[in-house]
Formats: sequence, structure tokens, C-alpha cells
Amino acid sequence: MTITKMFKPMFLLALLLVFGTASAYSPEEKEVDCKKPKFTDFNLTPYDASKNIEVPAEAEFFIKISAYIDTTTIKLTAKGEPLPFKLESTSTFHKITAKLPVALNGQYARINVGAMAVLGCDNQTGWLVKIAKP
Repeated sequence: MTITKMFKPMFLLALLLVFGTASAYSPEEKEVDCKKPKFTDFNLTPYDASKNIEVPAEAEFFIKISAYIDTTTIKLTAKGEPLPFKLESTSTFHKITAKLPVALNGQYARINVGAMAVLGCDNQTGWLVKIAKP
């Protein structure tokens, strides 16, 4: 058997392996999955009509957010108005702390929070609270 006859099948096998593995992945599979931010540990009691629980006027509250977010994209609002907040970061989560504004005393307010993950996807959530009169 000559050397050329021996290399032909090996060359064809090598080509099949190279082209077979190169086309095994589609562009959709190459996209990186993005984990949406998670919001946990909201410490105020959300409003429930059956229990009619009110939160104290001007109460301080906090929300924990997953660590893989871009902290510059955090948006916190109450009844559509931006709320100032304080940010504490650890290796596993970010904790934002804010206070209910005086203007909302005796009213219902939806507290919304949103943020964008470092990889680009975003998420938001909110809670309805009934704020007591002072």
C-alpha cells in the first residue's frame, strides 16, 4: 500500500471531523444566557385587602438585589416619583435602603424597583403598600 493511498482515507476522516464539529453550533446557541436581576427581602408588608395592614408613615425599607447587576441602572420609585436610596454591596447581593416620603402619608403607593444585569437583560418588580397617617 502506498503512502498516498493510506493518507487519503485519513485526510477525508480529518475533514469530516473538522467540518462536522464546526457546523454543530448555530448562532442562537452561541448567545450567552443572561440571568435577570432578582429582588428579594422587601421588609414592608405589602397591602392585602383582606387584612388591611398599613405600614408606618415615613417607614424605612430595604430591598436586596442580586449581585450580577449594574448598580448604575437601579431605579426606585414610589407612586411614580423617584426615591433617593442608599446602596450597600457585598459579594452576593446589593441592598438598597430608602424611606417613604412624607407626601405619601395616609395613601396607597406602589413601590417599584428595576435594574439591568451586567450582561444586558433587565427586570423590575413592585409592591403595593398602604401607608398610615402619622
